[in-house]
Amino acid sequence: MADKKTFTLDVPGAFLTYDVREAAAPTDEPPLLLIGLPMGAQGFTTLASHFTDRTVVTLDPRGVERSTRSDSTDQPGIPTFADDVHRIIEAVGGGPVDVFGSSGGAVVSLELASAHPEDVRTVVAHEPPLPSVLPDRAAMVAAMTDIHDTYQAKGSGPAMAKFIALVMAQGELTADYANQPAPDPAMFGLPTEDDGSRDDLLLGVNMLTLPPYVPSYETIKAGTPRVVIGVGADSGEAMACRSAHGAAARLGSDPVVFPGGHGGFSGGEYGQPADKPVEFAAKLREALVG
Repeated sequence: MADKKTFTLDVPGAFLTYDVREAAAPTDEPPLLLIGLPMGAQGFTTLASHFTDRTVVTLDPRGVERSTRSDSTDQPGIPTFADDVHRIIEAVGGGPVDVFGSSGGAVVSLELASAHPEDVRTVVAHEPPLPSVLPDRAAMVAAMTDIHDTYQAKGSGPAMAKFIALVMAQGELTADYANQPAPDPAMFGLPTEDDGSRDDLLLGVNMLTLPPYVPSYETIKAGTPRVVIGVGADSGEAMACRSAHGAAARLGSDPVVFPGGHGGFSGGEYGQPADKPVEFAAKLREALVG
């Protein structure tokens, strides 16, 4: 596996940490950026190991793991995260690069393609959670707002239990979904006591900033970057997979089906069972070249 070098970048409102794995041999292929949100660089360790023939860049978004926040706003939006990625692209030599975005990182990659098209050759956006494209948008927004409010009132355990239940839900939500009895955090091995911290990016920020975000679909369609929407073969009718289908339709394309589920590339970096990283990497290689 290629040696990893770690760098930092001081940007407005944040101090970012990112990793660069140089290609094992000289290549004409552009760097490949792997981005998540709120997942950090660690989650792409296995996937990066399958692309030693090109330079791979991973990063921790502001407020995640090694990257810190000093911005005055409580709710940095998707454009802010995309601008952070733009600055890292500049720091590693400029574009165009290829980008693979997972989950919230897929949403960021769509913003990057529209706001900084010169940065990108190909974007593969895998299961971007976009409530704005869903027929049950109102119920989804209510559920995500409730998760944020639960986090502020009761802490991470109760809020994360609601989040897990939401992302596991199959099909459209009923109008009263957010009013159903709260799941027991202990069912998911989560703490039931409030430790007082309120710095979780997913629960404290993303639950409010993702719902109103709408990608610039027309700009993306008219732009030069090639954009591919990915869905997991095993994701069923989960929210992120349904969102991906909706986003692909608005771009006038069909989604590309990847092996595994929402984290099909996972090698178990956070202690979860590995999904299908070998098969996923092979499909990603195909998707990047068209």
